Amino acid sequence: MKRLVKQSLVLASVVALSATAAVADIKVGVLYDYTGALAGGGSKPGGIGTKIAIDMFNERGGVAGHKIIATYADAQSKTDVAINETERLLNDVKVDLLMGVFSSAQCVPMAAKVDAAKKFFWANICVSSAVFKDKNLQYVFRGTVHSDQFGEASCTFLGENAKAKLGKDPKDVRVAIIHEDGPYGSGVAMGNESKCKELGMQIVHKEGYAATATDLSALVTKLRRARPDVILHTGYNPDITLFLRQSKEAGLKWAALIGHGAGHAQIDKLTETFGKDVNYLYNVDPVAAQLLDPKSLKPGLGEVTQEMVTRYRKEAGIGPNEEVPSHVSMGFNQAWYFLNDVLPRAIQKHGGFDPEALRKAALETDIPEGGTIQGYGVKFFPPGTKMSGQNERSTPVVMQFIDGKTKIAWPNSIKTADPVLPLPKGHGYAQ
Repeated sequence: MKRLVKQSLVLASVVALSATAAVADIKVGVLYDYTGALAGGGSKPGGIGTKIAIDMFNERGGVAGHKIIATYADAQSKTDVAINETERLLNDVKVDLLMGVFSSAQCVPMAAKVDAAKKFFWANICVSSAVFKDKNLQYVFRGTVHSDQFGEASCTFLGENAKAKLGKDPKDVRVAIIHEDGPYGSGVAMGNESKCKELGMQIVHKEGYAATATDLSALVTKLRRARPDVILHTGYNPDITLFLRQSKEAGLKWAALIGHGAGHAQIDKLTETFGKDVNYLYNVDPVAAQLLDPKSLKPGLGEVTQEMVTRYRKEAGIGPNEEVPSHVSMGFNQAWYFLNDVLPRAIQKHGGFDPEALRKAALETDIPEGGTIQGYGVKFFPPGTKMSGQNERSTPVVMQFIDGKTKIAWPNSIKTADPVLPLPKGHGYAQ
């Protein structure tokens, strides 16, 4: 009898342990714009990239034995929907953490709300510096670049190439800055203005506009009068298409147009509309991982990138010659090293995956250059600093679309093509 009781107790313990293990899945809320105007500007590819990383970890048995249960939510390219979905995921679905988003207009209020609730938010793609600047957030972390870096990169690239390519000293280069007027565009434009002025360039026009604008002809007319050599443009997708079309109709010309992420990264969509006229456009962004030499990365990351690209092509239904947007790498990369580096440390060192354990693990992250598929390292600014929660090792690159392929034009240490500047004669927008 005692033996039977003992066996029953052992069996009960096993059942209890199994039940405990069953509820130990890690619930992640993933929020992107899968529909609406922002989906085609890079949000949907970023969402797919994030999903691929989660799927790959689950296929390997999860993280430290815990399966990742992801709930995918659509912000529908609307800030109010993003906030409502944030609250639903936290309060109704009761996710352990949030991951996303694409839009900075969503990211700024969302980060403040999540941090105030002492929940954990891992930001994958949104870049506005306003998410973190002087906010001292405790439970929000972002591994990708911030908008100040975008603005600085394009002006630095221009300054380094002004004499050799344009035959002008930087002080003689005429620059126009145009941008959608949300936190994303405004943040990049501030970085543009500050850095270009620091380098002595002439800012001949600066103007913001609503991303939902249906007519930009007045802006195009002002630019024709200002006669810039270079236009620095930050927008999404419909507004970029509108600007390029109305510029062509009005005969606006330039030596170079440098875009900053979002719609400028969706080169296949722009090519569908403008054909060869998108040739030689520039884009500032965290690098698309497949453009890097795998030898410059930690061993094994080249294979990870290859797997990401293969899965994305299948998931998105695109052919082998179509471009894989940089937003895929951004969504994938941030999710990958969170699952590979931060989350295991939270579980094994800090006892779980509650917001406090995740916060401590994130602050201990120390990935050197070459340790992620996008090349940059990861170390977060600590609490009490101006950009607390932002990755201090993130870096963007300047890319150029040359004859059907995206090439790295800057920095010189990793460039894969000599930048074409100014536009060659005969180009649809060439001066």
